[in-house]
Amino acid sequence: MNAPAPAPGCVLITSAARKVWLVEAFRRALAAEGGGEVLAADCDALAPALYRADRGLRLPRADAPGYEATLLDLCRRERVELLVPTRDAELPWFAERRARFAEIGTRVLVSAPAAIERCRDKRAFADFCAAHGFATPPAVTLPAAADDFPLFAKPRIGQGSGGARRIESAAGLAGLDAEHWIVQRFDGGPEYTLDVCAGFDGTVLSVVPRRRLQVLAGESITGVTVMDPALVELGAAVVRALGLIGHATVQCFHDAAGSRLIEVNPRFGGGAALGFAAGADSPRWLLRLARGGSVEPQLGCQRDGLYLLRHSHDVFVAAEDVCR
Repeated sequence: MNAPAPAPGCVLITSAARKVWLVEAFRRALAAEGGGEVLAADCDALAPALYRADRGLRLPRADAPGYEATLLDLCRRERVELLVPTRDAELPWFAERRARFAEIGTRVLVSAPAAIERCRDKRAFADFCAAHGFATPPAVTLPAAADDFPLFAKPRIGQGSGGARRIESAAGLAGLDAEHWIVQRFDGGPEYTLDVCAGFDGTVLSVVPRRRLQVLAGESITGVTVMDPALVELGAAVVRALGLIGHATVQCFHDAAGSRLIEVNPRFGGGAALGFAAGADSPRWLLRLARGGSVEPQLGCQRDGLYLLRHSHDVFVAAEDVCR
């Protein structure tokens, strides 16, 4: 008599915060790929995504003593097949520990440490672009000349749009140093995000360019897919050159003069749901690959002219149901 097939494992999303759209996407993926549960974890018991997952979990902060042992034990106990980090600051931590999680059967959706560092350090990213022939807004050496303005300054290592700002005069450069900041000529061209999905072997499966029409706190709240072949090729080329896996968001300016790269975030970005809706279901594809299946590349065949109109949504939780 054949033994019964083991129950499907789980997907764990860390730093789930308000990423309800990502939790729901992985729930759909699991339903389509044989079942399983989405576990959403955060250190904040009132993170909305905890209450839209199959189960919400409150975990200690990543810098708390014993965090690694706690997380490994959780993944082992719950049979986590795929772990999805979502916060920039936690990516290096997971990248350094991919092998430890793999030993217990958990694949972490994170690229190699060197690739993560090239994306996090904006100066290293600018150097990478110069070495590989990718255009970026021209860098400015401080102190700036009078005819350099306007400029755009951003922290060399940061997350989201924190600290980034347009600078109109020399007075705006006060307190900025070349070690901790990168300053470039201001580029007023149309801004695009290229949602790129690459398999665990680095094969690029899809690229969905979307124009960022409205941005709030660094995240796109209104956008539209623009299936421009030049942008599709750019996204694929950048991700291949960086050696990234999983979902990445490539940000650039693009107009008749060409494309200028801004940065690459090697994780799911806030507007990624538009790419899912356009036909690039990266959560489902990555889950299928993690379970040993295959996915054929689908470059350039996603839906053009699809709009994302993001809005807030209320979540109500009884006191007795708050994650402890």
